[in-house]
Amino acid sequence: MPNFRMKKEWWLSIRLIHWSMVSSVFILLASGFYIAYPISFGAGATADKFCVGNIRTLHTFFGVFLTFLMLWRAYLGIFTKFHATWIDLLSWTNIHKLINQVKFYLLISNKKPKHVYQYAPLQALAYSGLILLQFMIIMTGLIMVGANYHAGLSAFAGNLLKPLEIAMGGLAGVRLIHHIVSWGFIIFIMAHVYMAIWTDIVYKEGTISSMISGRVFRKAD
Repeated sequence: MPNFRMKKEWWLSIRLIHWSMVSSVFILLASGFYIAYPISFGAGATADKFCVGNIRTLHTFFGVFLTFLMLWRAYLGIFTKFHATWIDLLSWTNIHKLINQVKFYLLISNKKPKHVYQYAPLQALAYSGLILLQFMIIMTGLIMVGANYHAGLSAFAGNLLKPLEIAMGGLAGVRLIHHIVSWGFIIFIMAHVYMAIWTDIVYKEGTISSMISGRVFRKAD
């Protein structure tokens, strides 16, 4: 590849966070939809079956895991010198460049949109939305978990977020919002995969493989 030069793009910590989040979100989606629409297997007394209970425990575990991943990424974005910081999330505020990038991905324009931040405007908007989704899913999850305990950290979180629970219309409203937000993750995943594949095909810079190797290929000046 004589016209390209290899460049370090992603730290190992960022790649670990990325794939850990991917695994967590898929497990949470699968287990969450099962909890919402459970299926009973086999004959016998209901008291002898604890499938939903086990899956709910798995769902809670990965929910807590996702919370720690979000806190870890927040730390890297604020306190480290990693080249993609929270400032880069403001890229979407340039509406003109945001519109140009939307046109590019919708095949309306073939002009590559330029940007000064690490994230392109549409990418920054998607990641900002992802942060909002994560915050909402974690808050509603903590409320529902806390409602089942009378002591410990879960109960403390539930009591702390009680005003938010009331504002959402009680546990029924919290569960509904939790369920709706999960569809937001599905939409984000579809858009994220589409843009990653499209960018890889058009620019041939190794965008997808870079989240494994940490390196991309940029055209030499």
